[in-house]
Amino acid sequence: MNGNFIDYVKINCRSGKGGAGSAHLRREKFVPKGGPDGGDGGRGGHVILRGNSQLWTLLHLKYTRHLIAKPGEPGGRQQRSGAAGKDVVVEVPLGTVVKDAESGEVVAEITTHEQQDVLLEGGRGGLGNVHFKSSTRQTPRYAQPGEPGKEKWFVLELKILADVGLVGFPNAGKSTLLSVVSAAKPEIADYPFTTLVPNLGMVPYRDGRSFVMADIPGIIEGAHRGKGLGHRFLRHIERNALLLFLIPADSADLAAEYSVLLQELSLFNPELLDKQRLLAVSKCDLLDEQALSEIQEGLKADLPGLDHVMISSHTNQGISRLKDLLWQLMNPVEDE
Repeated sequence: MNGNFIDYVKINCRSGKGGAGSAHLRREKFVPKGGPDGGDGGRGGHVILRGNSQLWTLLHLKYTRHLIAKPGEPGGRQQRSGAAGKDVVVEVPLGTVVKDAESGEVVAEITTHEQQDVLLEGGRGGLGNVHFKSSTRQTPRYAQPGEPGKEKWFVLELKILADVGLVGFPNAGKSTLLSVVSAAKPEIADYPFTTLVPNLGMVPYRDGRSFVMADIPGIIEGAHRGKGLGHRFLRHIERNALLLFLIPADSADLAAEYSVLLQELSLFNPELLDKQRLLAVSKCDLLDEQALSEIQEGLKADLPGLDHVMISSHTNQGISRLKDLLWQLMNPVEDE
């Protein structure tokens, strides 16, 4: 399954050339020397991106490196316009960001279902000779050629759209938590970097409500420089509404781990620090009551003002409270 998640592709796009205008002169049985009646050429096909909420990967574009739209048809006699060239419409998952491969400039972002963005416009069709007739030029024998199409390389990056993004070091228990609170079934094993691609889970809440949680590959020190999975995972966090930090209870220093995680996010994109944050201390079933109490006192002293919850994905300890806190942070007005 991991091999099917593609969140980065580079594609070459070429819009269609415009059709040539017609230089036809009207010639009929009783009108041997009629005037110009050449029609306009059709526009070339566009290259269009369209959002599709049913897609979750760019896999279908991995082996489609060239997207080429059709040219417009030439104009015809009796002022008939040529047909427009067929557009190339590429469906992409929500959260797709399109960049100019050469400059790195963002040219489009697809965030809603059926949203359409024209990446490259087709060339305009040429004007037929009827447009060049004048009092001094009764029978123009020329017409415009169609405009050439455009060609450009683009980079498509997928940034997961989720309400809650799970942030933590490898093996912090993120995949296990997601499997407990949702119907998602991520691969789970007791070694670092089990999660190599983001997993999405729909978390059911009270009264039929729900929210989306994303288990994102584990962060390590130096991720902002591309170390480990680096930018590939950090880009997915940018779109999450709320960040849930997960640190295991048996960690040597919870506050220090939290600081490292926060620093990596800040170095990658300082705006990430503006997002709401919640700390969940996982694997609490491994410790006794006294140890848990000491952890909580330490968190209040070392990380004042940061909401935290003690949980265990194996015994379901604190899971209901975790959902409540997440919902309240995401919907503060609703619960006032």
